[in-house]
Amino acid sequence: MILISILALACVVITIYSGLYLLKNNEDSSKEKIRKALKINLSTFIPIMVMILVLVLPNGVKVATAGSASEAGSGLKYIGAALSTGLATIGTGYAVGQVGSAALGAISEDASILGRTIIFVGLAEGIAIFGVIISIMILFA
Repeated sequence: MILISILALACVVITIYSGLYLLKNNEDSSKEKIRKALKINLSTFIPIMVMILVLVLPNGVKVATAGSASEAGSGLKYIGAALSTGLATIGTGYAVGQVGSAALGAISEDASILGRTIIFVGLAEGIAIFGVIISIMILFA
């Protein structure tokens, strides 16, 4: 288990290092090297994460079957809270990326609309707050 965790950490570090290296030294405008490096890192990182889940999940199932039904339900509660927060932040990242790039384009045309564009970016970030609120409601209800 520790070996797989070390492999996952190494994969993340290699991804970050290769991204910074290619960002600094890449003269190719097509970014083909970056795409290739990302494909290689994802093709190694995702199987490592699946292996971690496969090795950890049986221990969790043993604990759930040994305890009562309420303990098994509490595990699902944590999964629901994690999914609501995680999916909300993914949506927030996408929304802020789209709204932020449009806002920068609009500000470059007319700098007087800066305040209005910041409001739209803040509204997009509100999605993550809603996900956290739902997670808190799931955990403490």
